[in-house]
Amino acid sequence: MRGPFGKRDVPLLANFPMARRMSFMRLLLITCLAATAIHAGELQLTLPPFLYAIPDVEMSIYYDNIVLTEKPERYRFEFRCPLGTAEARRWSVKPTDQDVGDHAVEVTVKDQAGQTLDSGRLTLRISPRRAGDGKMLRLLIVGDSLTHASLYPNEIAKMLAGSGNPTFAMIGTHQPAAALGDVRHEGYGGWRWADFLTKFDPKSAGITAGPLARKSTSPFIFPDGAQKPVFDLPRYFLENSSKQSPDVVTFLLGINDCFAANPDSPDAKITEVLSNAEKLIAEFRKSTPKALLAIGLTTPPNARQAAFKANYKDAYSRWGWKRIQHRLVQRMLEQFSGRETDNIHLVPTELNLDPIDGYPANNGVHPNPLGYAQIGHSFYAWMKSRW
Repeated sequence: MRGPFGKRDVPLLANFPMARRMSFMRLLLITCLAATAIHAGELQLTLPPFLYAIPDVEMSIYYDNIVLTEKPERYRFEFRCPLGTAEARRWSVKPTDQDVGDHAVEVTVKDQAGQTLDSGRLTLRISPRRAGDGKMLRLLIVGDSLTHASLYPNEIAKMLAGSGNPTFAMIGTHQPAAALGDVRHEGYGGWRWADFLTKFDPKSAGITAGPLARKSTSPFIFPDGAQKPVFDLPRYFLENSSKQSPDVVTFLLGINDCFAANPDSPDAKITEVLSNAEKLIAEFRKSTPKALLAIGLTTPPNARQAAFKANYKDAYSRWGWKRIQHRLVQRMLEQFSGRETDNIHLVPTELNLDPIDGYPANNGVHPNPLGYAQIGHSFYAWMKSRW
C-alpha cells in the first residue's frame, strides 16, 4: 500500500529529524487504520439507537434499509435478540405484554462465505399497551408530500383512538380530502425544512382550505402591517390551538431537500439542510420549550429502479437517491442523537418501511397504504415510549 507521501518518500525517512519521523509514522498508522475501518464497514451498516414497539403491533428492520448496497440479497443478516425472527428480507417482532422493556439487538452482516463484514447494535424498547392512558396529547405533524397524503397521520390517529391511549387532539391548518375525521397537520407536497421558515406569498397568506389551499406560504409565517413576513409560532398556536402549545411535534422531511444532491458527494448539501432543520427546531424549542420534538429519519426509497423510471424517466436513479438518503440518515444520527434532555428525539421511520411491499410499483419515494401505515406505527410506538 502506498504511503500518504507516495512510494518515493519512504527511503528518505531516515533523513528526517526524529520529531518529523515520529509524526510521519503516526500519520502512516492513522492512514492504515482508516483504510482497515473503511474495508470493515464497506456496507456502512447504519442503525439508530432505538427501535420502538408495543404489544401486538408488528415492527421490522428491513435489511435493505440499513446497509448501502444495490444487492442486499447477496449478504447474510444475522440477529441476536431474545425476541423476533429473521426472515429473507427482514427481521420482525410482534411483542406480547410479557415482552415490555428493553432488549439488546445485535446485527451482523456476513458475505456468502460466512465472513463478517459489518456489525452493530441497537435497543428494542417495548412500551406497555396502556402507556399514556388518561393523559392528554396535543399533536402537531409537520412534513412534505408523505404527510400531505394524510395516510400515516390517519394511522397515528386510528392507533391513538384505541383503548389505553391518551385523549388526543391534532393541531394543523391542513386537512386534505384523504384526512379522516379530525385528522389535520402541516404537510405539503414538495416542501423542505427551509420552506417552513421562509416560504411566504402575501396573496395566499391565510388560505388554508379548499381548491386554493396553502401552497406558497408557511403556516407559521404571518404578514405584518407592511405585508412583510414574520415567523410567529405563538400566533400560530393562538389561532389554531386555543393558545395551547403542542405536547408533541413530529417532523418528517428531507426528500425534497436532498433529492437533487450529488450522490458522489452529498455532504455539502446535507450540511445546508441540517442547518435549516436546526433553525426550525430552535424556533419550536423557543416557543414550546416543553414540547417533545420528534424527528423522523428520512425514509428509504422503493427498491425497484422501474419505479424511479416511471416517476422521473432518466433524471434520477434509485441507486443515486439510495446513496443520498443513506448518508442523510447517517448525518441525522450524528446531528440529533443524544439530545433528549433538550426534548429532541429521533424516530426510526427508516427501519420499518418495506421497500418492496410498502411501495407501489410505479412510485420511487411515496409508499402505498401498507408503507404509510408502517410509518405511522413507528411514530405511534415512539409516542408510547414517552410515558
